[in-house]
Amino acid sequence: MKKYVSIFLLGCFLALQGTNVCAQESETLVEIVTSKGKIRVKLYNDTPQHRDNFIKLVNAHQYDGLLFHRVIKQFMIQAGDINSKDAPIDKKLGDGDLDYTIPAEIVYPKYFHKRGQLCAARTGDELNPEKASSATQFYIVTGKFFTGRELDRMETEKQIKFTPEQRKAYMLEGGVPHLDGAYTVFGEVVKGMKVVDNLQFLPTNEDDRPLKNIKIKTMKIVGK
Repeated sequence: MKKYVSIFLLGCFLALQGTNVCAQESETLVEIVTSKGKIRVKLYNDTPQHRDNFIKLVNAHQYDGLLFHRVIKQFMIQAGDINSKDAPIDKKLGDGDLDYTIPAEIVYPKYFHKRGQLCAARTGDELNPEKASSATQFYIVTGKFFTGRELDRMETEKQIKFTPEQRKAYMLEGGVPHLDGAYTVFGEVVKGMKVVDNLQFLPTNEDDRPLKNIKIKTMKIVGK
């Protein structure tokens, strides 16, 4: 009898452990509906302050109507300037934000700037040595491909060492390795990279603003 009870309890324990693992690994999914299509991202649990802030803003419809105001091919697309809603096409954008920042949550090298990563924008080091993130502005990495020799040279010049995972990603997927360890990466695109690619190649002015407004129609939480 004791043997059967022990086996039963062990089974219950393993089942509970499995449930806990699933709960821990469950990540929030957000759909970004743009005037050019839909982008779906997942938010990392390892960056809880950024995750929770993003969820709060999505639920408050803070992003509805804002523009992708900065687009640089083979680099990234950026949105979240609160002054960009209905902004005239000739208005310079990029400074609009809420009245708070989010402490940096740089989980490096686990999360790095490979293609498709969702990252928090911020002001420069001279004004922001703590690398605190913007409350609203974010960017999605597009990047470019790097050769092994280019990565070797970057390691020597910057006195860094890329992990095997980084090297593989930057050579086969692309990214922007020079931003690694300097900005918070808090999620990634899981669907809709074709939309991201379409945006990165849009014609822009001298301030990298698209010549035609690309609007975030809405964002919504679509699951875990």
